[in-house]
Amino acid sequence: MKANPSNHRHEKTAGDRGIREILLAGVFWRILVIEMILLAWSVVYKMASEGAGGTELLWYALRIILLVAIILVFMMISLRRFLEKKIIRPMEAVAEANRRLDVSRPEVDQVPLDADAAVEIREVVSTRAKMLEAILNVSNQRLQLVNFIKDTFGRYLSRKIVDEILQSPEGRRIGGRRQTVTVLMSDLRGFSDLSDSRDPEEMVRILNRYLEAMTQVIERYDGVIDEFIGDAILAVFGIPEEKNDDPARAVACALAMQQTLAGLNREFIAEGLPPMEMGVGINTGPVVVGNLGSEARTKYGIVGAVVNVASRIESNTVGGQVLVGEATHARVKALATALPPMTVMMKGLKRPLVCYPVTAIGPPYAIRFAPKTPDPLVEIRLPFQMWQLDGKKVVAGPTAGETQRLNASTVVVSVPESLAPLTNVKLLFTFCQEAHCFSDIYAKVVEVDNDLRPPVCRLHVTYMDQADRALLDRWIRAV
Repeated sequence: MKANPSNHRHEKTAGDRGIREILLAGVFWRILVIEMILLAWSVVYKMASEGAGGTELLWYALRIILLVAIILVFMMISLRRFLEKKIIRPMEAVAEANRRLDVSRPEVDQVPLDADAAVEIREVVSTRAKMLEAILNVSNQRLQLVNFIKDTFGRYLSRKIVDEILQSPEGRRIGGRRQTVTVLMSDLRGFSDLSDSRDPEEMVRILNRYLEAMTQVIERYDGVIDEFIGDAILAVFGIPEEKNDDPARAVACALAMQQTLAGLNREFIAEGLPPMEMGVGINTGPVVVGNLGSEARTKYGIVGAVVNVASRIESNTVGGQVLVGEATHARVKALATALPPMTVMMKGLKRPLVCYPVTAIGPPYAIRFAPKTPDPLVEIRLPFQMWQLDGKKVVAGPTAGETQRLNASTVVVSVPESLAPLTNVKLLFTFCQEAHCFSDIYAKVVEVDNDLRPPVCRLHVTYMDQADRALLDRWIRAV
């Protein structure tokens, strides 16, 4: 770090004098005073001892003055050279080194001294070097401590938030400020059910790879991760500082996250792991941002209905989908490509929830993500039992039904009673085949045809066991 010159040096004024002026002026005036005293004493002595007249005394005084001037010039020249070499130049070198002080590069601040420099000056230079070394050590220790604090807390909070807390006088105060943010909520489909059939250590490794990849994407679009909730991610765009492009960056980030997961899935498949699907919900609105809790236990976060609505929007997604709320869509519709809106009435909300499926956003982001075209549906009739879910909780069922057509990601079923679109369901085939019994299959209702009897529903599969999928794929290819 570059030292501030104002810390060790003040601007010269008319009355300021350096060591050169002080020493040379001091020597000159002292020699001159001594010579004047000798001149006066010589004149008085000559007049008293020899009785010299005025003219003789005048010429005598002039000769003495000329001699004094010669001696004075000689003394000043010789003393000046001596003082410059032994005192003035070494001290000026110290002053110059202090003026260009740069503790991050101490080698440029060394003071060159002659071999015969005075011991006292050598001690001054040595003491200065030790002081600089001590300052540099303290500065480095402080910098290391600050970086350690930032790196450590940066694992739990965004680096931006850590900087705000450490650098702002108000950073640690309990409370918050109101501002508009864009909230991104993502969640993996079927991850909890996948974890039931695998070792915890393996699931942690898979989850960490996923979270690491998503974190890099979110940070690339200047988002702040508020927290990880299992396999869900809550990210915020607009803290600590609100920007006009927060909604657009959030949408671009969501599409980039889907692209990144597609690449990650290729790695998982090559390693014999099941691919994962992710839904993303985005909403924009006012929140309170700041330190929540007490002096004993504080959490930096956001509070507001926008967070709950973003979570509700995400819950209506299927794998590979990005849904945005009305407020977000209004801010990005000039850039984003969206499908017709979905309107859903959800428990706890006073008015219907309107969501827009977004598939692309234009420059400067220029990102497009569209799930691959599904394979044709194949007619296969399989009996099953079905339960309706609210989150992970069973709220209705079982109901008997039968598949009509299916492929790797879609199942068209007939059921005795109609289901509301976006209902989460659990299916279980009620038979075993080739010593294989099916596990639970999780899906979301995406389309309902109530004109048929019994009603026909199109389901998007959110999770299916690998062994079940392999057997169904074999049957599909055989048709």
